[in-house]
Amino acid sequence: MQIGKLEISFGSGPTKKQDAVVIIKALEEHPWEMIAIAGSLREKKFGNKVDPCSIINARSGNCQEDCAFCAQSAHHSTNATVYPLLDADTVVGSARRAFDHGVRRFCVVTSGRGIDTGRDLSIIAGCITRIRDLGMLPCATLGHLTRDQLQSLKDAGLYRYHHNVETSRRFFPNICTTHDYDERLATLADARAVGLSTCSCGIMGMGETMADRADMAFDLWDAGVDSLPVNFLMPITGTPLEDANFMTPLEALKTIALFRFIMPETEIRVCGGRIGALRDLHPMIFAAGANGLMMGDYLTKAGRSFYDDERMLADLGLKLPGNKNI
Repeated sequence: MQIGKLEISFGSGPTKKQDAVVIIKALEEHPWEMIAIAGSLREKKFGNKVDPCSIINARSGNCQEDCAFCAQSAHHSTNATVYPLLDADTVVGSARRAFDHGVRRFCVVTSGRGIDTGRDLSIIAGCITRIRDLGMLPCATLGHLTRDQLQSLKDAGLYRYHHNVETSRRFFPNICTTHDYDERLATLADARAVGLSTCSCGIMGMGETMADRADMAFDLWDAGVDSLPVNFLMPITGTPLEDANFMTPLEALKTIALFRFIMPETEIRVCGGRIGALRDLHPMIFAAGANGLMMGDYLTKAGRSFYDDERMLADLGLKLPGNKNI
């Protein structure tokens, strides 16, 4: 396909880094034409169906990792709430509310490097089973887990494990020093080894380049992830990135499109920070290639209301899998 003076081939996704270089150049020189093409790839694969998810911050704060963006890191002085693992009824009640709004994927999230094999694993496994019994697909974001822990959660009904790599291998040391990039990929590999679906991407707008985002996408393609949750930085007072201002709304749309070009048949859902990063361009995330979004609250920040997202999707002629607007 000819885009300006650039010749670009869209197939099952770029397989060489030099293909991404051409795509990034085209996104810079002809953003709206490229965004439209990304939207057509999304529609070809997913039609007018939107795949939403929702989460609960089941254990908050006091994390020993030093991720530069995170309100929950014990290395930073933020006002994030700190609390231990929530009881099962609270977790499942949150899942039920999301279910009532057409959401069929629900993720249990905990702060920290991982979870204990004893009591915490037992409680979370029980939550997973009950969420599955609601008719939902349970997901979990619990940090670095052993293969045995992952197997226990799969046996309890876990469908998907989420573990963001956060950014590219090159840029990762600027974001975290208490663990490395390969550890993130190893956890994803362990999750796949026990038969779990995997979900991974990162946070855009931390100072990385578009080439970094492409490199991350290629690594996730190689890792066989099934879902890309695209987050945009929400600068938190007290973190090293509290004054970051690297992302414009158009840059956010071009980033979504880049991921769609590299992984044309993979789920791409826009999650944390979408309203702040995209502002008036927010409904265009689907035109740029996204086929899903996170509904409800984020980890330490309030999200957009279920009602507002449901109304937006209805206005766009898009459908939720479990809602009356199908």
